[in-house]
Amino acid sequence: MDFNFTDEQSMLRDTVASYLADHYAFDQRRAMLGKEPGWSPSIWKAFAEELGILGAPFSEEAGGLGGGPVENMIVMEEMGKALVVEPYLGTVVIGGGFLKHSGHAQASDLIGQIIAGEAIFAFAYAEPQGRYNLADLKTTARKDGGSWVLNGAKAVVIGAPYATHLIVTARTAGGQRDAQGVSAFIVPKGAAGVTTRDYPTVDGFRASEVTLENVKLDAGALIGPADHALPLIEKVVDEALAATCAEACGVLRKLHEGTLDYTRQRKQFGQPIANFQVLQHRMVDMFIQVEQSISMTYMAAIKVADDAERAKACAAAKVQIGKACKFVGQNAIQLHGGMGMTDEMAIGHYFKRATMIESAFGSTDHHLARYEFLSLGQAA
Repeated sequence: MDFNFTDEQSMLRDTVASYLADHYAFDQRRAMLGKEPGWSPSIWKAFAEELGILGAPFSEEAGGLGGGPVENMIVMEEMGKALVVEPYLGTVVIGGGFLKHSGHAQASDLIGQIIAGEAIFAFAYAEPQGRYNLADLKTTARKDGGSWVLNGAKAVVIGAPYATHLIVTARTAGGQRDAQGVSAFIVPKGAAGVTTRDYPTVDGFRASEVTLENVKLDAGALIGPADHALPLIEKVVDEALAATCAEACGVLRKLHEGTLDYTRQRKQFGQPIANFQVLQHRMVDMFIQVEQSISMTYMAAIKVADDAERAKACAAAKVQIGKACKFVGQNAIQLHGGMGMTDEMAIGHYFKRATMIESAFGSTDHHLARYEFLSLGQAA
């Protein structure tokens, strides 16, 4: 299998990396996070207008660059290296994924708005009781003539404080955990009955607790088939998983590189601690975890477009990423000592992001169990 990038993909990677190196240095990011609104609309505008990367996974007919999951992987890895908080995942990967795969009547217009940097999406799917079960929903949507009325609450909606649209999963039929009876809706964040409680997350992102109280939507708000949206949701979440794994690879690279640099500078007993063999072994183990994560992520990005292979490949990649985030992150902090967790040092910020990624869209244990279930199903 060919893992080499095309010339266009290499150019995309170099363009994103160069821009972030010039405009998203650690001190610039830290200063931005310390004030409202906690992200940079000007950076987002540059992503749209100067770089054009918000169109990376969309077809040329839609105004995009004609890419797909591999282009998302390239962009997300570079964003992981710079700890970018702007909502590429929620908007381009998830919002764009729902629009591309659902055949929604407004898909063309909304994708155009995404590419232009005008529409920003946040994915409101998690509920406290649901854990990682996408079908475990207490949020409901009922028909009211030609409209839908939504009621419920969603937890930890990443990017919601600065979103223009929410994609909300809700139960339209069946029991609380039934696979059937799940639907998805596009909800304007400013719609009557939508309230949010916004807060920063430990890794520098912003999230909201979203409450929906008699939110009335027209029939066109429905994404995909009523009662049968779970396969669509699972597909988009797997694409988000692959993209999150790519971001993690960027984070892991920086954790490893930063630790190597530090151990070459930090001296003990008159010599750099990088000379100590036991620490060399530790850093080799970190390197192996990083390389394995990159390989698994590449495989997931390639297979995410194949419905027969997608779920298993993404689950396997997330297991490796979860293990690597824990091992590499904890060892990076240990080798830096207590100063590794200070706000002034970048390594602590990378560790916090790695820790959050470890549980994003399902923990390591969850995806290990998922992989086992899928493997047994294929064997049967």
